[in-house]
Amino acid sequence: MRIAMFGQLHSNQLESGSESFKLPRRGSQSKSIRICTRNLVTHTSENTDGTNQSEIWNVPNKISAARLFLACIVVALIPWQMYWAALVVFVLAAGTDWVDGWYARKYNMVTKLGRILDPFCDKILICGTYILIAVEMQGRFPWHAQIAGWMAVVVVGRELLVTVLRSMIEGSGGDFSAKLAGKLKMWFQCIAVVACLLMLALKQDSPEQAPPTWLFATVIVSVWASVVSTLQSGWQYVQIASDTLSESGSDES
Repeated sequence: MRIAMFGQLHSNQLESGSESFKLPRRGSQSKSIRICTRNLVTHTSENTDGTNQSEIWNVPNKISAARLFLACIVVALIPWQMYWAALVVFVLAAGTDWVDGWYARKYNMVTKLGRILDPFCDKILICGTYILIAVEMQGRFPWHAQIAGWMAVVVVGRELLVTVLRSMIEGSGGDFSAKLAGKLKMWFQCIAVVACLLMLALKQDSPEQAPPTWLFATVIVSVWASVVSTLQSGWQYVQIASDTLSESGSDES
């Protein structure tokens, strides 16, 4: 009796046109499969690593891209001895480094692209200005009050080393975020660049007049502090990378 009642109920549901019991036609079924597959591919492409295209190119990453553009302008102005313009653009570019980091942390917009793009823009800005300022200041100022060529080599070498270490550590799933020593290094380097560009600009305006004492002292302190902090922070990152690789090796064994 129960079987008869279930059969009658089943036939009533089929006759009432309930969608849950309708058998789709072969053509409509294949069309539905194609639509679902296309939607799945689109959904997957838009949400790789939990982000879509609009989330990747968010406000902080756009600011970092603007800093890269400004860095290119700075390195183009210095060889033309447009020191005042280079100084203004550099200060603007260095300011965006703080803005994009603050914005990303405040509004939780940290992305993988931002973790790569932000330090890359910093390296272009600092390494480019150090190299060109070293060329411009050569023979025009005392050796201890200028960015020398070997200092630019130290800065570029440190940045290349940290880039390699970061790719190794983060590629293996480790954390290689910026430390306090690296941030202090960036501050000293920015102050040194600003002071040197200002001294070059004043020297260009008044070739026979010596730079102010305060500016001369600022150049000396900031330049040598940037060299020391560059070496110290580089060594700290080497130690962090060594410890991380040692821990990963012991875990595998």
